[in-house]
Amino acid sequence: METYQAIKLIARPSGGPISDELFEVVNLPKPEINDGEFLIQQTHMSLDPAMFGWMSPATDSYIPPVALGEVMRSSGIGKVVESKHPDFTVGDRVTGLLGWTELLVSTGKGINKVQNDLPDETILSVFALPGLTATQGLFSIGKPVSGETIVVSGAAGSVGSIVGQLAKADGLRVIGIVGSDEKANWITEELGFDGAINYKTDDLASKLADLTPDGIDIYFENTGGDIQQHVFDRMNVHGRIAVCGMIADYAKAVPSPGPNWIPMIKKRLTVQGYAMPDHFGDIPALLTKLTPYVMQGKIKYRSHVLQGLTSAISGLNLFFTGGNNGKLMVKL
Repeated sequence: METYQAIKLIARPSGGPISDELFEVVNLPKPEINDGEFLIQQTHMSLDPAMFGWMSPATDSYIPPVALGEVMRSSGIGKVVESKHPDFTVGDRVTGLLGWTELLVSTGKGINKVQNDLPDETILSVFALPGLTATQGLFSIGKPVSGETIVVSGAAGSVGSIVGQLAKADGLRVIGIVGSDEKANWITEELGFDGAINYKTDDLASKLADLTPDGIDIYFENTGGDIQQHVFDRMNVHGRIAVCGMIADYAKAVPSPGPNWIPMIKKRLTVQGYAMPDHFGDIPALLTKLTPYVMQGKIKYRSHVLQGLTSAISGLNLFFTGGNNGKLMVKL
């Protein structure tokens, strides 16, 4: 009997590194499809910081947690290998929330066809969740204006690197916060950022002051951590803060305290958290906004590709250590 592999979530994380005990690797018989269904063979699976929230037991988040015993949730790209669906044919390339699995039966709900012949890595690195998240947060919340200063944390990550390049293309001064000198060199020498701060080795306050002499108009928050207060202190009047992620707190039992809100009143700051499930209906418009930057060569990326489905488990810990260089994904 032909089988395929999948990974189910069987326990909740309690802080600290992600371990094998949270998951069960299963071998399942190849599924049969019915009328109105098609079978997807996944080729590349995205790993994203949002997964830490999806694994938690919290029910008050923007999306329900993954139920214990279910296949772990993730986005990915694949191809249709069998079809009894009128709108999907064998050979179609598709994206969506495919999960940690090699094969998936779908009715088409939440599945989108890939309309170009770009490589799978490019699709997941730029046109999938990273690019959509960057475009939504920067333009809808950040509302960038040429000549302003933006600071991006997690600036060498899949989202932050695109945010910085979009902002630079629109004439902003762009400062990135990263976790290594190699990443600092990459965002300044390759991506065109105006400056970089290594939060592990630099004096955060003095380096930030040197790189943002006119203050900060936009902060794109991906990480939290010590840098958050320093950035908050340098925000200009009517500054905007887009809160996309807080990876520094995801493994903590008790999150770090945030800045006091008195300066928010004095400076009339806008601070807004957001999550892409609220904006799935906006995807066509977001792609229309993003695509010209990509086609004009203004967006570069790099991928960190792991091999094999089970590499996803230990691979998630790269977000905590900063060991990933570029968009983290698994090739199946």
